[in-house]
Amino acid sequence: QVQLVESGGGLVQPGGSLRLSCAASGGTFSIYTMGWYRQAPGKLRELVASITIGGITNYVNSVKGRFTISRDNAKATVYLQMNSLKPEDTAVYYCNARRTTMTAREYAYWGQGTQVTVSS
Repeated sequence: QVQLVESGGGLVQPGGSLRLSCAASGGTFSIYTMGWYRQAPGKLRELVASITIGGITNYVNSVKGRFTISRDNAKATVYLQMNSLKPEDTAVYYCNARRTTMTAREYAYWGQGTQVTVSS
């Protein structure tokens, strides 16, 4: 069982920056694909960015060029650097860890979420 704890959310003005962190425990961090999702009020949860065990990254189009996902396997932590923030980035951001075994069994774990509010 993997536990994920997010931190770093808060209130920021448009154009500002935040860095989210997600610390993992209870499992072998390096074998999981890590992702950041977000959910705004009245909207579905969406994948914002992900990073594979090999370091391959993927981003939703709306954050490309502004957000950067990274991981530190030694610290069992994944980060989301968010720059040039816009009001539409306002949401609860969730950390996710997932893997699929050789027998196609899937495991997925979620953090409790951290609020990001972009407003003047």
